[in-house]
Amino acid sequence: MSAISSKPVSARVLDAAIAWQLCLDCGNGSPVQQAEFDKWYAASEEHARAWQQLGMLDHRFSSTSLAARNALRNARSGVHQRVRKLGSGLASIALVCGLALFAGKNYLPLDYWMADQRTATGEQRQLQLADGTVINLNTHSAVDVQFDGDTRRIILQAGEIMVQTGHGDPRPFVVQTRDGTLRALGTRFMVKREDDGTRLSVLQSRVAAHPENSVEDVIFSAGQQVLMHRDHLGQMLTVTAGADAWTRGMLVLDNVRLADMVGELNRYHRGHLGVDPRVADLRITGSFPLDNLELALNALPPILPVKVKQLTPWWITVAPAPEK
Repeated sequence: MSAISSKPVSARVLDAAIAWQLCLDCGNGSPVQQAEFDKWYAASEEHARAWQQLGMLDHRFSSTSLAARNALRNARSGVHQRVRKLGSGLASIALVCGLALFAGKNYLPLDYWMADQRTATGEQRQLQLADGTVINLNTHSAVDVQFDGDTRRIILQAGEIMVQTGHGDPRPFVVQTRDGTLRALGTRFMVKREDDGTRLSVLQSRVAAHPENSVEDVIFSAGQQVLMHRDHLGQMLTVTAGADAWTRGMLVLDNVRLADMVGELNRYHRGHLGVDPRVADLRITGSFPLDNLELALNALPPILPVKVKQLTPWWITVAPAPEK
């Protein structure tokens, strides 16, 4: 496999590649859909890389599956029981194994697929744990729950969660990511995996942040947020108003770039949702539903000089409105 094809791809691009594969493999793709796929494929080297990896996965499992099965078997403890969650077909197992083989160190799709609890793109879910803790999982998120006699541990494998810790349990409650650990001090807080770190937003009480390669904890209080890297903590910022609105199915914005809004909505959309660079820096304020993309996008033209171009549900672009 070439160096290009073995490089990791982001969760968002991987989602889009799988969605395109399902769309084109159904056998009734129109010429318009094929043309849209060609544009998506050519738009980014990462798109091409993701598509190549999926194609190589199919090739591997058409010839031999032993190496992939061994990779899956050795990747994590208890994997055989957890594979059953994905379905009984060889295609499901093949997808998981292939993702394990092609992933890089910084992004492991296997951890998402093998997690105790996960949500698909556009899905949200609330969990109540045995100790009374409530966890909200945002779109395309995954967690492992590891409670033992000493610690209540949540491992955030992908995406974003909000945690309301249960009371009356003396064991420490920690959220662990690739960048370090966050220890709750009787609190409500959000944790989000980002490309360059883990974002902590404290909504109530306090949380102690401990980067993986640091020797000290730093305590953050309600209203504060920080991006935690493996070897340091970023600048302390203020939690924005409505930061937890996603738990109620809403996106709340205050003077935000249109490009950032579209990027956030894209987390909940399977396919391509983009913005024309000519309108990317327009500013917007308001509240928008996360479970109704059409309604959210249709709210833009009355307040901004834009139009929504939708060739199919898979390919949507926010573009400049025609000049009158």
